[in-house]
Amino acid sequence: MRFILPAVAAATALSIGIAPAAANSHPRHRHHPQRVKSHVSLHLSGHTVLSGNGIAVRGKVRPSGRHRVKVVFHGPDAGVVATTTRANGTFAVRWAPKEIGDYSVRAFGVHDRHTHGSSSKGRRLTSYRQAGASYYGPGLYGNGVACGGTLMPGTLGVANRTLPCGTIVKIRYHGRSVTVPVIDRGPYVAGRDYDLTEATRNKLGFPGIGTILANH
Repeated sequence: MRFILPAVAAATALSIGIAPAAANSHPRHRHHPQRVKSHVSLHLSGHTVLSGNGIAVRGKVRPSGRHRVKVVFHGPDAGVVATTTRANGTFAVRWAPKEIGDYSVRAFGVHDRHTHGSSSKGRRLTSYRQAGASYYGPGLYGNGVACGGTLMPGTLGVANRTLPCGTIVKIRYHGRSVTVPVIDRGPYVAGRDYDLTEATRNKLGFPGIGTILANH
């Protein structure tokens, strides 16, 4: 009997020592992958678009993989286009503004289990419409204009029948562009929306009567 008791005690001590070791062999918490900082790039196929036409928007999220992206347009026709990147992190969407005017575009990478959300640099876009135009100036220099001031050979601006005085108008003609204020009223000829001052006409290389692109 005296030999049995020490053996039982030894077995008990051994079992007590083994149990904690077995319990400690399994991790108590599951390890979640650490999120990494992402980078979003954004490119437009152009920075001008004619009303009714669309523009291609492309970009990439790094690191590569499939990520959710939102492309946000701010302007007269604001909107959001959601998409998912390809396996290499690239994405492409097409968007057509319904209103003319100036827009800002930015892409946002959505926060997920692998990456922190981030945004691209903002891009600028202008939607134009076709507008009939003529020019004026010679014979009128020294006269006052409807919005205040005096018309001179170097005066940059346009006349329009309805836009508020001082409205900034972007105008394009055959690849050239100017940004000028509304300074006067006119033209009063059917089919014409703008009268360009002579200085504005010269900067555009505008022949005198024709069609321009305008953002108003």
